[in-house]
Amino acid sequence: MKLERLAISCGGTGGHFNPGLSIARELKARGGTPVLVLGGAHVEKQAKTAAEFGIDVIRIDAAPLSVKPWKAVRFLFKTWKGVKQALAGFRRYRPQALLCMGSFASLPPALAARRIGLPLFLHDGNAKIGKANRFLSRWAKALALSFPVKDSSVISCPAVLTGMPLRQELVNGTISKDEAIAAVNTRWHTAFSADRPTLLVFGGSLGARTINTSVKIPEDLSGAEQLQVIRLVGPGNLEAVRPLHAGSKAEELVLESCQEMNLLYSAADLVICRSGGSTVSELAVYGKYAVLVPYPFAAEGHQDDNARWLASAGGAEIIPDAECSPDRFGKFLRNWLADRAEFEAHGLQSKTLAMPRAAANVLDLVENILASQENAGMKQ
Repeated sequence: MKLERLAISCGGTGGHFNPGLSIARELKARGGTPVLVLGGAHVEKQAKTAAEFGIDVIRIDAAPLSVKPWKAVRFLFKTWKGVKQALAGFRRYRPQALLCMGSFASLPPALAARRIGLPLFLHDGNAKIGKANRFLSRWAKALALSFPVKDSSVISCPAVLTGMPLRQELVNGTISKDEAIAAVNTRWHTAFSADRPTLLVFGGSLGARTINTSVKIPEDLSGAEQLQVIRLVGPGNLEAVRPLHAGSKAEELVLESCQEMNLLYSAADLVICRSGGSTVSELAVYGKYAVLVPYPFAAEGHQDDNARWLASAGGAEIIPDAECSPDRFGKFLRNWLADRAEFEAHGLQSKTLAMPRAAANVLDLVENILASQENAGMKQ
């Protein structure tokens, strides 16, 4: 059976939406018709992004489960309403299967799929399988994994390592440092040089206070005048963070955010950042050495597991959020500047973990299972 129509539930945070969108774009490139099922607080923004790629959306109601009585009632009402909305969308688009990318927003469409016998598939974007996927796995044909997991016994369906689906602009966007620095200079009117060490610092889509305030260039750092720093501090944080680094001896480019991350990864010699599933997968694709600061409030500590995955190849050092300080980062920067070649070599080792065809791998998994079950049905 050729996979031509697929519904992808990827509402919630960007960590669910962006991989789902990448899979949808891959299916469309194959000549198929994807539709995204979106619920949660970011529906309109995500729907607008999907529309830019010519991808339709089914909007549903969804709410996280809560033990608080008034929120539990809201959860039940939203779920019931979301199931009805998903069913209406499935009748309109007639998908061959539903792929859920995790989060509470996956529950209504998964329940709708079960009600009409629509094959269910799952994808998890972290090194620790999330609660939603653990629950939904009882009805799923398979779970696609971004990373190897230690304990697959927590799920009730087969698990297959496919990798984390990344935006094609990132997967195909690797360029030389010379080209990247030239593009940065053109884009932001800087005077960076490809011959000088370049540090990329960011804390995720919303920024990270710990990273924004703790990663400072020490005044007595030898070679600080040659250092180039690119900081992404998060929307709305620019005016608060910029003064913290105004006295830096390094040349600093401070931005709220950037959609052209391929330029920044390609320009960087070292990255300091959080350890979300997409971020560590991107670092592996680009082979960049990283200092990872796992978000301490991530569900069930999954960013710690993501960080350990990247560090397993030798391409990362992990610093717990509670241990971050200017002195700690200053010590690391001294070691890095003293032997940049060694850190670069360790960063390249991360490429052994990279799975740049992840979106295609997920679609192949779904298509192969549907085909095998169709063939089995024909033989009966």
